Amino acid sequence: MPSRPLAIDGAEWRVYPSGFVTQYDRDEFGLLFIRDSGDGREIRTTRYSPAGAKSREQSLAELTDAQLRVLFAESQPSATSPEAGYQG
Repeated sequence: MPSRPLAIDGAEWRVYPSGFVTQYDRDEFGLLFIRDSGDGREIRTTRYSPAGAKSREQSLAELTDAQLRVLFAESQPSATSPEAGYQG
């Protein structure tokens, strides 16, 4: 699964399409923001509506870093998300 690096507040995150399919199929995609550090792993999730491509991987490639930072700000901890299996 393709990913993208993203620096947020000095921390390095990897951004992945979640692969989780909602009832909206190609009108709504999920993203996983994953940060591995010495303290363990942190996962945050969010969903968005693609403006262009209707494939998860292509849509992720079309997002700018600024757009990803906005989505990160709207994300939620993995323990509250089906995309991450409610794992905290």
